Parts: sequence; structure tokens; C-alpha cells
Amino acid sequence: MKRILPGILIFASLAAAGSFTLDQVLSAPFPSELVAAPGGQKVAWLLNERGARNVWVASAPDWKGVRVTSYTKDDGQDIGELHWTPDAKSVYYTRGGDLEFPGRPDPNPSTDPDGVEQAVWEVSPGEMPHKVADGYSPALSPKGDRMALIHGGQIWIRGGEKTAPLYHARSGVTSLEPTWSPDGRKLAFVSDRGNHSFIAVYDFASKELTYLDPTVDRDRNPVWSPDGKQVAFLRTAAGGGRGGIEGAGWSIRVATVSNGIGRQIWAADPGPGSAFHPVVSESQLYWAAGDRIVFPWEKDGWTHLYSVPVEGGAATQLTKGNFEVEHVSMTGDRQELMLSSNQDDIDRRHIWRVSVSGAPARAVTSGTDLEWMPVATAGGVAFLHSGTKQPARAAIQIGGAVKDLAPDSIPAGFPANSLVVPQQVIYNSTDGMQIHGQLFLPPDLKPGEKRKALVFMHGGSRRQMLLGWHYMDYYNNAYGMNQYLASQGYIVLSINYRSGIGYGLAFREPANYGARGASEFNDVEGAGLYLKSRPDVDAAHVGLWGGSYGGYLTAMGLARASSLFAAGVDFHGVHDWTVRNAANAGAPAASGDPAAEAARQEAVRVAYASSPMASVSGWKSPVLLIHGDDDRNVNFSETVTLVTALRRQGVYFEQLIIPDEIHGFLRHTSWLRAYQAAADFFARKL
Repeated sequence: MKRILPGILIFASLAAAGSFTLDQVLSAPFPSELVAAPGGQKVAWLLNERGARNVWVASAPDWKGVRVTSYTKDDGQDIGELHWTPDAKSVYYTRGGDLEFPGRPDPNPSTDPDGVEQAVWEVSPGEMPHKVADGYSPALSPKGDRMALIHGGQIWIRGGEKTAPLYHARSGVTSLEPTWSPDGRKLAFVSDRGNHSFIAVYDFASKELTYLDPTVDRDRNPVWSPDGKQVAFLRTAAGGGRGGIEGAGWSIRVATVSNGIGRQIWAADPGPGSAFHPVVSESQLYWAAGDRIVFPWEKDGWTHLYSVPVEGGAATQLTKGNFEVEHVSMTGDRQELMLSSNQDDIDRRHIWRVSVSGAPARAVTSGTDLEWMPVATAGGVAFLHSGTKQPARAAIQIGGAVKDLAPDSIPAGFPANSLVVPQQVIYNSTDGMQIHGQLFLPPDLKPGEKRKALVFMHGGSRRQMLLGWHYMDYYNNAYGMNQYLASQGYIVLSINYRSGIGYGLAFREPANYGARGASEFNDVEGAGLYLKSRPDVDAAHVGLWGGSYGGYLTAMGLARASSLFAAGVDFHGVHDWTVRNAANAGAPAASGDPAAEAARQEAVRVAYASSPMASVSGWKSPVLLIHGDDDRNVNFSETVTLVTALRRQGVYFEQLIIPDEIHGFLRHTSWLRAYQAAADFFARKL
């Protein structure tokens, strides 16, 4: 794609090829949550600059990015849920709290003695931000006169200077996804009741609450019709669980708001795709032009977009092929969808446009860079992008030319010219499955040399590492760490093991993975054997590192194959599936039925056998364990349990425990500490 030179000349002044520090390679700010203003004349996005998170805005015609908030501390206070006001004059956002798990206690990783809060704020360019109200998940009415938000498990309404509960929901109810009717007179939201959920609509004129077609199933993702008379939503059958190739089934329903009566307009066929799999989007449903509902479906084994008439009928497939649709947004005229996918480029992301009518998709970007999170603007499209050497940044494409919105935000010391270009590698696991990876070779590697090597495993496991700086902050950091390790002389292989995304439904939902058999271990073992077969690898010095699910696989590799892997660094990994929960273990709840009880016990047995703790007696290699003790994803007890076992059998280990940090470290300082400790450990113990 065509480039505007001034947007990339900054990289010419960066450090020449050679060594660099971790601080330098992790110094580039990370962009996220790009949103377009009504009318498309402005965009806003978030930028994390070494832990200081701020809102940036760019406007037509020059599209020059400006920081509109002035947070300067690496205090671990997250920012998210970015939206424009209807008049496009202000941006509101949520600051503080746990934005990954809303409703949980507010994280305080900097141990601020004054405490922390979660609140909704508003800011206009050139003015100071002001606090709107305590809470999160803000939704402003179309006229801008009311705001709905969530606080204390209740929906609150902000009007003028007054904030009050919408209604008093019964104890324990958490209401999500508030969305206003087009005229701003009604509010639809999801009322989550634990084992079922309803779509509720509140009428501000009559002060009445209506539940739309309530059942024992799970209803979510409400979307209004343009005339405000109907609401479409997703329904997942009770007992359907999450994930899998097949599920209990899901459907799309449309309800009449005036009486709450609903009807099914479409249902997923039995078989592949009968378990719902989402895209990355503000909503999983779009009420598009021509009264068509757009939605994602995996009918053919890949995540694609479909549309169906509101009156019901057969679904029209909008995207086709062996690729996955990921980030999705709709144009203002509701005629097209903007999306990112790995179409024709399986280990990257590019931008495409597709009509809701079913016309073939059109490529917006291509090449060796990555592009994601597209939003339509006046005369063009804005998105986030990165390269193998250039870090992630916000950009706009108008007339085929791409311009970075804030090129000056990249520090002068960022070592772009010192980074290596990772190579695509496809190797065979020990059971024959083909696995994609990215190979980072040291820049000073000479023919005939043998180097120490490392295997990196991402977390999730619903993730995919790519041939460039990643679109998620956690893996953006991991990509930088792999670049740093390559600069230190290691050969690094980053692997996309089975149960990850990007390669279709069958790859994401393989047989006997995770707690049902740990089949991903074959991919880890295959990676070690692949590296040992390379003439440039010192076969006696191959190590492992990874976080979360990657920490689990690191521990599995060291427990089951210490003769293959000489050392490892395990970031907040799972070590015993049976203590996660019954769902993760694949075990049904205990019951009085003997057959069901036998199945439950067998699932628990398999879950434990699929855990590092089951093979810990074979663990010989040294390991560094890194964990924040306020982790809400992987319980801190997982590391406590492993440390106890390693001590018992005399295995060498080191630990870096970060008080009050959560799973995806909120502080830039925490990432630097953890990565430096990992690099130091490998230098001493691999």
C-alpha cells in the first residue's frame, strides 16, 4: 500500500544496528481502542506511554494527533471504554478499576495509600478532564442529555448534575451492555441472573421495565432497529457452555419493544458452529441497511460474517475462505462492514471492506505490515498498524495513502533499525500436526555458529502470535522481549500451538487439549526437537518461556521433558487444572447418578494427569516463577503449590513475586522487572 514519507522518516534517525536495552525496545507507546466520532471528522484512541495512559485525538483535515489528557504516572490505573459525545466535541472514558473483570475490587498495583477509584470521565480538546460519576460501562444517549453507567452491580442514570439508580435490581444482579434507543427514550440492557440472562428495556416516559421474551436461556447483545420499535439479540441455549466445535445451539431473535413478544429469525445449524464464537467488536450483531442483521458464524470451520433479513430466512455468507475475521465495525451509512482478517496472509492481519448485500470483500491494506481495528472516517479509514520493526501506532488512509497520526510519540531512542525480521516457520508436532511459528535469529549469527535457543508460548490459549508487533498489549510486550532475547544472541521460536486462533475451528478446538489431555504438549515438544535439529542451535541449551497458558506449557515442558528443555521462565502459569474449576477441568457437577459420577471422576483424573503437578517428579531443570499476587485470571495459589512441590524434591527455582499486581501487569515497571529477571535468569541458568 502507498505510504506518505513524512509519517515514517522518523525511523531513519533511530539507533543504528547493534545492542539495545529492554527499556528501549519497550519504550514505544501502545495504541488501543480507536474510535471515530459521529460524522467521521475526528478519531480518538488510547496511548499507553510507559505506563502513563492517555487519550489522543486527531481531526480532519490535517489528522495530527494531540494528547488531550495529562496522566503522567506509571500508577497502574487503566483507561478504557472510549466513546465520543453525539456532537463530537468531547470524549468520555473509564479510568481505574478492573476493566477486564468489571465489578471486581479495584486494582492498586502501585499501592497508593490514598486508594484508587473507578470512574467515568469526560474531556474536550484544550480543556481539563472532569469526573462524570463513579462506575464503568458508560453509554450516552443520542441527544447527549443522559448517560447510563454501571456502579455497584446496578445501572445508574446521569442527567444534568444528578446521578441515581435506574431501578433497584434484586441483590446479586449485574446488568451489562446498556444501549439507547435511537430517540433516547428507552434503554436496553442485559440483566445477568447467573445461570440465565434477560434483555430488559426501560421506558423513561412510562417508567416501566419490560423483559423481552424471557426464558431459561442466555440472552445478550441487544441492538435496536433504526425506528426504535424492535430489538435484536443473541440467545444461547441453556446448558450450552462456552466454546467447542459443537454446542447446545444459539439463535438470533427479534422482539417487539411495546409488548416484549419475540420471534426467532435464524438459528445456527447443528454441528460445527453451533457453539457461538465472537469477533472483536462493540457488538456481535449489527442492524445493517436493508433491515439485515449481520453476525459471526463458524459454519464452515472459520469465523466469518453472515447476514440475515430481519423477517427471517437463509443467511448470506459475506466473507468466504480459509481465514478468520477478527476486528469488525460498521460504516455510518450501515451499508458496509470494516474488518481485519488473515485472508491470503495467515500470520498477519489486514483490513477489508464488505457490503452487507453480499458483494465480494475488497482489500483496503496489504503487504508485510499488520493492520487492525478499522473505523470508517470522512473520506477514508483509520486503523492501528505495525511492522516487524516499526511499533504499533494509529494511522489513517485517505486516497490510498497512509499517514501516521502521532509519529512524534515514538521515542527517539526506540531501536527500530536494530530489530530483526522474524521468519515464518512451519514445523511438525510430535503427533504430526503442522504448527506455525515465528523465528527470531540473532543479528550477528554467523554460518557454522551454534547458539542457545528459546521456545516462547503465548497465553490465552485463544491467541495467535504474528509476524510483527502484536495488536494486544500483553503480546506486544512479548514480541519486544523476543526481539531483545534475539539481540542477546538467542535463537527464539515463538509458536502458535493448537487451541489458538487464526487457523480455523478444528485447530482451535482440537482433541484432548488443555485439561482434557494436554495435547498441546506435542507442539511444545515438537518445537524443542525442531530447534535441536537446526545446525545453528546448541542442542544442550534449549529453554522455554511463556505467560498464563504459556506458563502452563512452560511448566509442562519442564515437568515432562527436562532432558529436552534445560531451563524455563513461567509467568503466572496454571499448574493443576483440577483446582481451577469444574468447567476448566471438563468435569460435570457431582450428582447422585452413578454413571454421571463416574464420568465426573474420570474427567477430574484426566485433568490432573494433564497438569504439570502430575509430572512434577520428572522436573529437573531450573525455573524462574513470576506472579503478581492480585492475579484475577490464574490464582496465586497455583504458584504456591508448585513452589512447595519443587522444594520437596530439591529442584532449583527462583521467584519474582510482585505484590498487588494483576495477571496482565498494569505497570510498565512490572513488565521491565519481570523481563529483566527472565533475561538474567537465562543468562545464568540456560
